[in-house]
Amino acid sequence: MSKAIDGIDLTAKLSREESEVRILAAQRRLVHLRLLTAGLLEPHQTGPGLIVLFEGFDAAGKGGAIRRLTGALDPRHVRVIPISVPTDEERRHHFLWRFWPHLPGWGEMTVFDRSWYGRLLVERVEELIDHDTVKRSAEEIVEFERSLVNDGVTIVKLWLHISDDEQLSRFNVRAKDPLKHWKLTPDDWRNRGLRPAYLDALSDLLDWTDHAHAHWDLIAAEDKHYARVAVLETVIDRWERDLERRGFTVPPARGDDYLH
Repeated sequence: MSKAIDGIDLTAKLSREESEVRILAAQRRLVHLRLLTAGLLEPHQTGPGLIVLFEGFDAAGKGGAIRRLTGALDPRHVRVIPISVPTDEERRHHFLWRFWPHLPGWGEMTVFDRSWYGRLLVERVEELIDHDTVKRSAEEIVEFERSLVNDGVTIVKLWLHISDDEQLSRFNVRAKDPLKHWKLTPDDWRNRGLRPAYLDALSDLLDWTDHAHAHWDLIAAEDKHYARVAVLETVIDRWERDLERRGFTVPPARGDDYLH
């Protein structure tokens, strides 16, 4: 297993009270940055498009984190794209083809709930493609992301990580809750038995696709309060650093806007 995976501290926790304070502050900062990059503040300076990409085990909390990330933003200023099994039409094309219509242009923002990394995870584990195709696809993904960044896109890649025991606990909660039962499918249960294969695939994914243009950030998601704060603050940090790298003037956060 990758040292990066082994290094994730799943004991990291925050209280609900501290989490709520930091989420609110981070959301205010996200609104500030989003209006800035959309060219809606003085001075008007449209910034690079932003992609925030979520991956992780089933029930890792991607949906809840996405809701906190986008909750304070005007719906006109962000798109959330859920990615599922490709359609027959999409299978007729290169595997990256179906993502192009959703990519953000300058001044835009797209959140991907799962992504092109399904190629290196699900398709690999289910043996829908062979090893040579997996390795070639990883190289194509790196080149794809590099071309987007060079063309003016900021990419933030997040993996939300939970233990096998925590996943089972969350599955059982969903199974008993009539308002969450729809989230649980037979495939979710079956995939639990494939966790070792997914960990091997994840290890290779991190080795092959963590690159200077688009690094991976691994989020300990055993505690949802901690994970949601970590997601928002990581996105802000990556976003601000990339804007500064590109020569944009990033206004300082006010004390009541953003608390580390």
